Amino acid sequence: MSMDERIQAYCKKLKLGHVGAIYDQIEADTHEEFLLRCLEKEAKSQENNKVQRLIKKAGFSQFKSMEDYDEAWAPEFPSTVTLSSLKDLTFMKDRENIMMVGSVGTGKTHLSTALGVEACRNGQEVRFYRVNSLVSKLLEKHQNGHLNRFMQGFRKADLVILDELGFVPFHKDGAELLFSLIAECYEQTSVIVTSNLEFGQWNTIFGDKRLTAAIMDRLVHHAHIITFTGDSYRLSNALAKSFE
Repeated sequence: MSMDERIQAYCKKLKLGHVGAIYDQIEADTHEEFLLRCLEKEAKSQENNKVQRLIKKAGFSQFKSMEDYDEAWAPEFPSTVTLSSLKDLTFMKDRENIMMVGSVGTGKTHLSTALGVEACRNGQEVRFYRVNSLVSKLLEKHQNGHLNRFMQGFRKADLVILDELGFVPFHKDGAELLFSLIAECYEQTSVIVTSNLEFGQWNTIFGDKRLTAAIMDRLVHHAHIITFTGDSYRLSNALAKSFE
């Protein structure tokens, strides 16, 4: 076995795969500097890999980041939060929720996804679901007896993003299962909700005033409420391109 093959074998055994790929490219004046450079490269590679695993596990519908978020379309924030504090994920440190309410296409999903990606970059576990898909999944897991195992994934999460609440009314069983999940997160896990409905209209999707009140109570308590107004960003962007 050659020297390079032995190095590769030890790197694989010690799970230092990146060192094995780049060690012959490192320039250094001393053994100590060479070793330090190798370990720095390996640490950065493992950190990047972890972030990519967290992003994949989160299940975002599309990749969005704060770097490509157009602040010109940012909403007017309440006095309790700023765009800067959102980027810093201050709300997660305090296990607070974010309620994003407004018309379709005004940037709610983009901002919520970008915050989720930021949390992944910070080494935190995120779960992203379109609410209708989540309710269907909860019903499926409940029917086949795997609900508790499915819920364990949310118990491990640092941030849960419930996107597009309000497009389709839920069956009573689905609404109750969603309430159970939200109750699990209450004061334990931060939740971001995006909705095209004002709070007064939530009863139309849950169909039960008491259940609606219980869900709202757990979501709105310790929450920052951000209202998105104005024209659709997607529509405006599409119109702008059509005139280019």
